[in-house]
Amino acid sequence: MQSPLVITGMGMISPLGCGVKASWERLLAGRSGIGPITRFDTGELPIKVAGAVPNIADDPEAGLDPDRVADAKERRKLERFSLYALAAADEALAQADWFPSRQADRDATAVIVGSGIGGFPTITQAQNTLTTRGHRRLSPFTVPAFLANLAAGHVSIRHGFRGPLGCPVTACAAGLQAIGDGMRLIRSGEAEVAVVGGAEACIDPLSLASFNAMKALSTEQDDPSRASRPFDRDRDGFVMGEGAGVMVIETLAHAEARGATPLAVLSGYGTRADAYHITAGPDDGAGAAAAVRAALNMAGLPPEAIDHINAHATSTPVGDRAEIAALRGVFGDGLAEVPISATKSATGHLLGAAGGVEGIFSAMATMQGRLPPTLNLDSADDDMRGLDFVPHASRSHAIQHTLCNGFGFGGVNAALIVSRL
Repeated sequence: MQSPLVITGMGMISPLGCGVKASWERLLAGRSGIGPITRFDTGELPIKVAGAVPNIADDPEAGLDPDRVADAKERRKLERFSLYALAAADEALAQADWFPSRQADRDATAVIVGSGIGGFPTITQAQNTLTTRGHRRLSPFTVPAFLANLAAGHVSIRHGFRGPLGCPVTACAAGLQAIGDGMRLIRSGEAEVAVVGGAEACIDPLSLASFNAMKALSTEQDDPSRASRPFDRDRDGFVMGEGAGVMVIETLAHAEARGATPLAVLSGYGTRADAYHITAGPDDGAGAAAAVRAALNMAGLPPEAIDHINAHATSTPVGDRAEIAALRGVFGDGLAEVPISATKSATGHLLGAAGGVEGIFSAMATMQGRLPPTLNLDSADDDMRGLDFVPHASRSHAIQHTLCNGFGFGGVNAALIVSRL
């Protein structure tokens, strides 16, 4: 019998703060990490709010101090998403106490960190430099900064991990797919430990303008904390967020052999394609439902064993409806008995980092028996009434298994099941 796959370390950088503890406590308290964009002048941009990672000056308790992550010289080579990944990985590895001295252990450690877009701001800034100042003014670090796999690369280099190195670039499913890829590598014997998750930092004028052109972003600008409202009938699009979520995973047997403390079990994972449309899933959510069924099959669980769902729930009218259709296809009438949280109501949508962050939120919910709230849910769609979206406030709930969903452009669907030890 195979030893269960377990999480032994978790690290997070999110709009709610830096560190798993701060982000989780603020999430349960109903705080929002969404506010006005101050990083650049939004000018005539119609989008002026986002879920930005707080800095240490504005948030002394849980803001990001870049100097504690990398020195000034190293930061010249880093795009923001890689900086977030390094910070989250450092936290996860410290909790897991995984700093192997044996080369064989370093060779057996995989690093898989997904990203939807990678260093997009570096690309836009480089194009502006090329246009206004000429090619000689371009930094030699431009390409290494924007490559999506460099978040994983920097983590690998910093810690000397020479196992498999990867980066799913699968839009908003990338973080969950990175976790799933790490699970497979351990099961196949290619790795004994995997550092997995997602990182993203695309709060940038061009990315905001481009998503706005698709009519994908919320136009609520007057009250930022209420702009992200999954499942609410007045929702009008997602809010751009940023951050990183990273786990250290290994088999229970490996963890026990080295004296590590297992936190939760990764019992199931599934991924499937819609084969339908480049940006929208089918109304019935068939591909998403197939991914959930695959995760249940790996876990050896019936749908009724799921005690909590952390929904993908970006706050787009079409996406939220399709996800509920998918869940109904799997759970049937029993869906009304399963609490559904939408944590993007507090963080915005972290694109490729969403699965890493929300996978950790799912683990924390399962470990502590606490349901994260869905903020801003005043009135659900008519056809969603009767479902338990955990509106406004967190609450206690017995949880053995949590389902976490992640869906992305191109028709990619991923589902993860986190279980109590």
